[in-house]
Amino acid sequence: MALNRPLGWLAALLLTLGLAPAHADDTSDTIQAFRGAGRSGTFFANAYGYAVFPAIGKGGVFVGVAHGEGRVYERGRHVGNVTMTQVTVGAQLGGQAYSEIIFFEDKRAFDEFTRGEFEFGAEVSAVAITAGASARAGSGGVGASKNVGSDKADAISSYHDGVAVFTITKGGLMYEAAVGGQKFSYTKL
Repeated sequence: MALNRPLGWLAALLLTLGLAPAHADDTSDTIQAFRGAGRSGTFFANAYGYAVFPAIGKGGVFVGVAHGEGRVYERGRHVGNVTMTQVTVGAQLGGQAYSEIIFFEDKRAFDEFTRGEFEFGAEVSAVAITAGASARAGSGGVGASKNVGSDKADAISSYHDGVAVFTITKGGLMYEAAVGGQKFSYTKL
């Protein structure tokens, strides 16, 4: 499909929202946002580790693509970097940018993630500007969240199979009723 079509241009523009590499300040700011954002803040005290993505860009017109880069922490220490790529197929239109954090309850869940045996299988979400709601289920875990703004992540989530996921919507407009999967690539420092 040529990008001279309006929807093609829209998708290309929206995909660039999260494709810029994350910097240390962005990561620190994102961690602080999750620490102060309701329920997600309580997970830092007891989590074995976590992966944080300051900016994930997502866009789609029937086929959607998302991508983001982040850092992985074990017991509060930066031990590696990670990329997330997602492809979805189904009814979807628009684009969004969001931050995501994945908490690992124990060493087993953390090791599963860092060995490359980690992915999410299915997702359904509806996001409008900085207010939205989402739910996800897959082989890696289950979570749900309702985002009110960039400073609040009121989530209904607990560990499922050692994993808990939270998101904070940064902006965009996306309708999605699609199925796909998130794949993660971990690189140890």
